[in-house]
Amino acid sequence: MTIGTRLFSWLNGQLVGRDEQGNRYYQEKREPKGRRRKRWVMYDGVVEASRVPAHWHGWLHYTVDVAPTSNSPRYSWQKPHKANQTGTAGAYLPPGHTLMGGQREKTTADYEPWMP
Repeated sequence: MTIGTRLFSWLNGQLVGRDEQGNRYYQEKREPKGRRRKRWVMYDGVVEASRVPAHWHGWLHYTVDVAPTSNSPRYSWQKPHKANQTGTAGAYLPPGHTLMGGQREKTTADYEPWMP
């Protein structure tokens, strides 16, 4: 983040909370007339939008009005947030991908050439 973003956040921002990765979430201190308060995130480390967990993403995009807390309910089916792995060694590669050996199981949808 730049010095301008830090200065703007210090002067105009109200810290709303932090997530598990150390990212800090802000909104404008004052209630503006005719529009809603601006909301933003200051990343701890690499600036990567996929590092914002789903519950904070909802708050940033005004899907929910109340910011999540550490006491926010979690469901058994929810997995811990993981940043986008595209382009890394942890990226998902489907069966049959050339980097996975290029072999996959046969399916009913496979092409069969026509033989006269």
